[in-house]
Amino acid sequence: MTLIARVVVALVAWLPAAVIASSLTISVTDGGGQPLADAVVTLYADDDRPSTEAAPEAVMDQRDRQFVPQVLAVRTGTLVRFPNSDNIRHHVYSFSPAKRFELRLYHGTTAEPVQFDQPGKVALGCNIHDAMLGYIYVVDSERFGVTGPDGQWTFDALPEGDLEVQIQHPRLAEPLTRTLTITGTSRSETVALDGLQPDPRQQAPQTDLERLFDR
Repeated sequence: MTLIARVVVALVAWLPAAVIASSLTISVTDGGGQPLADAVVTLYADDDRPSTEAAPEAVMDQRDRQFVPQVLAVRTGTLVRFPNSDNIRHHVYSFSPAKRFELRLYHGTTAEPVQFDQPGKVALGCNIHDAMLGYIYVVDSERFGVTGPDGQWTFDALPEGDLEVQIQHPRLAEPLTRTLTITGTSRSETVALDGLQPDPRQQAPQTDLERLFDR
């Protein structure tokens, strides 16, 4: 073994376990084992401390009479902008306890950003287009993500120790949580969500009110 190799081995052995980072891949499936997109995966640790840095702004667009993305995850305190990229007006609102707000009929980027300052699930709607449904999940953590079509999200640079994994989804009635132990090596974990509710984001027939405002 060369001198450099001995030094590297010695340094790794000296490092505290808490600073030896590893990765964790969470795969979310439905009850039938199929990959599930739009699942919000959040990690919590006992020694987490609130961030002193301002959260970056996020964007929930409106295109083709849909919220884009349909599921957005943000850290508590984040400002979210709601541009309207359609050539028709939208009227965005939420009655969710975590954030009640209303952006009256508008085009383009005239709406002021909304700050999401309480953790929780915020369901979005349009007062004109009933089929428009979106979701913003506000979390008290800096480790979070939303699964893509493959149902996966990967966290890098995780310290050793116990972590609480929380899974949320628009079709899941209550968050699912489990505890995982990170041991300094990369690992994968599959989480199956049983008992999913029917997808509420179905294209409903156009109403008379929609026809009036879509002219």
